Amino acid sequence: MKPDSTDALFDPEPTLDKEDLGPTGRPLPVLPEPVAPDPHHPKRALIIALCNQKGGVGKTTTTINLGAALAETGRKVLLVDFDPQGSLSVGLGVNPHTLDKSIYDLLIRRDTQVTEVITHTSVPGLDILPSNIDLSAAEVQLVSEVAREQTLRRVLTKVRHDYDIILIDCAPSLGLLTVNALTAADQVIMPLECEFFALRGIALLTDTIAKVQDRLNPELEILGILGTMYDARTLHSREVLERVVQAFGEVVFHSVIRRTIKFPETTVAGEPITTYAPNSPGADAYRMLAREVLFRCPGA
Repeated sequence: MKPDSTDALFDPEPTLDKEDLGPTGRPLPVLPEPVAPDPHHPKRALIIALCNQKGGVGKTTTTINLGAALAETGRKVLLVDFDPQGSLSVGLGVNPHTLDKSIYDLLIRRDTQVTEVITHTSVPGLDILPSNIDLSAAEVQLVSEVAREQTLRRVLTKVRHDYDIILIDCAPSLGLLTVNALTAADQVIMPLECEFFALRGIALLTDTIAKVQDRLNPELEILGILGTMYDARTLHSREVLERVVQAFGEVVFHSVIRRTIKFPETTVAGEPITTYAPNSPGADAYRMLAREVLFRCPGA
C-alpha cells in the first residue's frame, strides 16, 4: 500500500462507539478480542519495521511494549534490535556490552547461525536479536556487498517460519540499515512524537518508503502512524495530533501513547510495561495498539 492509499486499511469496518471519541478526535473502534493462532498452522511471520529518522520519538519503547502485548495474545514474537545504540536490548535486560554475538555477526559473518544470537526474554513467547555498537560498522562494511539492501531479509528468512510476528526497531536515520529494515519488512509503523518538529520528518520518511517500494520491496505497506508522547493537557500536543489526522486520515492509529513516568522506569527494570505495570494506562494503550495491528493484519 502506497503512503497515500488508505481505502483498504479497515475492511471490514470495526464497530464504532460514536459517543466515545478517542484522543485522535475519531470514535474509538470496538475491536474484537484477539484469538491465539492455531498451533498446528504453519507459521510465516509478518515483519513490521518501526521507523522514524528522528530520534526520541518512542520507536524502541513501542517495539518492546507492542511486542510484549502481542505475545500476550498467544503469538510468538521476535524483536530485532537494529539500532547500534542497543536500546532495545537494554530495555529487555540484555547487556549489549557482554554479548558474544549480535545481529552484526549475522549480517557480516555468514557462518553465524541465527539460533546462536537469538536470546529469550523474561516474557513468554518474546525473543530478541540483540545489538550493540558493533552494528555501526556494518553500515560501512555492507556498502561493497552485492545486494547489500537485502542482507537483513536473508537473515530473517531463516527464522520466519518460527514466529508469528517480527518487529524491527530501526536506527534514527535513513541510512543503509534502515533501508535494509524496510526491504525486509511487510509493513511499517511510524511512531510520531506529538510535537511540531516531528511532523516535518514524516514527509522525508514517506519519500524513502516510496523509493523502497519502487526499487526494492514493492510489497511494503504503511500499516499506520502512531502518536506517542502525547500530553492531552497541552494545546500543542492536541493540535499536532489533529493535524496528523487531517493529513493522513485512517492511516493514523486510534491508539495514542501518552507520556508517563512508567516508561523510563520499565527501561531501568529491563522489562515491558505489560509486566512491570500491567494495570497502568500505558499497558492498556499498547494492548489496544496490539489489537489494532492484528485487526489491520488479518492472519497475523
